[in-house]
Amino acid sequence: MPSAAVPHASRPLLWLVAASVFMQMLDSSIVNTALPSMANSLGESPLQMQSVVMIYALANAVFIPASGWLADRFGTRHVYLIAVLLFAAGSLACALSQSLAQLVASRALQGLGGALLLPVGRLAILRTVSREEFLPAMSFVAIPALVGPLVGPTLGGWLTEIASWHWIFLINLPIGVLAIPVALRVMPNHRGRERTRFDAVGYLLLAIGMVLLTLALDGLSGLGTAHALVLLMAVFGLAAMAGYWLHAGAVAHPLFPLQMFRLPSFRIGILGNLFSRVGSGSVPYLIPLLLQVGMGLSPMQAGTMMVPVALAGMASKRAAVMLVGRFGYRRVLMVNTVLVGLMIAAFVLVGAQQPLWLRIVQFALFGAVNSLQFTAMNTVTLRDLDTEYASAGNSLLSMVMMLATSFGVAAAGSLLAAFDQYLGAHGAQLPLQATFICMGTMTLASTLVFWQLPDQRPPARTVEPVAE
Repeated sequence: MPSAAVPHASRPLLWLVAASVFMQMLDSSIVNTALPSMANSLGESPLQMQSVVMIYALANAVFIPASGWLADRFGTRHVYLIAVLLFAAGSLACALSQSLAQLVASRALQGLGGALLLPVGRLAILRTVSREEFLPAMSFVAIPALVGPLVGPTLGGWLTEIASWHWIFLINLPIGVLAIPVALRVMPNHRGRERTRFDAVGYLLLAIGMVLLTLALDGLSGLGTAHALVLLMAVFGLAAMAGYWLHAGAVAHPLFPLQMFRLPSFRIGILGNLFSRVGSGSVPYLIPLLLQVGMGLSPMQAGTMMVPVALAGMASKRAAVMLVGRFGYRRVLMVNTVLVGLMIAAFVLVGAQQPLWLRIVQFALFGAVNSLQFTAMNTVTLRDLDTEYASAGNSLLSMVMMLATSFGVAAAGSLLAAFDQYLGAHGAQLPLQATFICMGTMTLASTLVFWQLPDQRPPARTVEPVAE
């Protein structure tokens, strides 16, 4: 058991953070299977529900950069309790939503709480256990991050079938209620040793840029958004991002120091994560639609089909270490990125006539190469950072991971709307198939980023592990 190397006094804290990680990871995967039922209940098209998934990832991306400063300023226990309350309140509001607009707003609140849970919990562990105990502690906490996506889709489909989609949010409430008294007892209230001024200007520029660019991608679906407004949001979003870059180079304590980007591995890893995850981030949203709307499977059947993806993903993490050690990051990432793109595009082959065993093999292969991609990208991004920049680099990577997911879901939703307009008369499956091909092609483009990696890598340094 990974917690064996950690003193008994620290284990209640590990269990608390592990439960929080499980709650967050479960909720990020449980929603996808229920989207068609949500759409039917709220009177919406199943192909236009991407905002429910997109807003959660976007809220995570927007608020992650502020999590460390808030914990340092107000204490890990206080911020953690607020995060649990926000997540539970958002979950309840989601279950009570009577329209798509209400559901999206509630998911944003839930995403705000989720954005604080994992970083603050990790920070509390980092400042509680010794350096020697940190890796076993984080390995223990990382287990729910693997189990959540395994359980989420199946549990979501089961709850939707036997009860209603509202219960995929209501199940968070008992965990939240139990977490509050436990946190009051076992969560330390660590604060930063030095009071640093929060880079409010940089944070606003980043937040505005992320929100506007995501909304611009989502606006391309034409759901009542004028093309001129989409163009304006895209231009202002890019301007805000450029403004942050200039601002970070001119202030003493930016959110994310630009010095990190002098390292080729970090620079290439961050850009590779951003572009590669756009395609793979759309798959958990698209597959349940393909299985339920395109093929007519039940929510439970659709959720069960995601089990091979999660199991193969867990099994392939060990293979990533072996492959990188033998062939190097550049070759592994270039070849595997092509495989991920091809596997995404290959979902056009999924249909009612496909044998079940072949479908399981196809889903498992995608899960294996996709998990290998995440492991290699995360490691190459952080491995060469000095201790001084490890925390900031880890936070930026977490933000980029969630931002790319929101971009992917927004792009997939826009493509679905466009293809449905021209191909929808031939059935719901054809627009989905065309969208899979486009998202797979987008993933292939990220090979141009990983191509810049050097063949020879310097010795790895110890960095904080990342929960996927």
